[in-house]
Amino acid sequence: MQHVKMYTTAVCPYCIRAKQILKNKGVEQIEEIRIDIDPGARQLMMESTGRRTVPQIFIGDTHVGGCDDLMALDGRGGLLPLLAA
Repeated sequence: MQHVKMYTTAVCPYCIRAKQILKNKGVEQIEEIRIDIDPGARQLMMESTGRRTVPQIFIGDTHVGGCDDLMALDGRGGLLPLLAA
């Protein structure tokens, strides 16, 4: 299974939902980078994604986007193949 990295904050409901979706798909470990406690991580996230909102989800080297993007990918049947790649 691919490595999953997610930029998050402590109180973000979309982050919680994205983690639930991933765990339901069999992801056992998510590398969480908390941008609410590390301003440098927020800057790195914005530079690498061009986005300011959380979550920002990476599966392997692929930037999936946010929670809505993750749900859309799953709806198209693309999430499991990406996780298994």
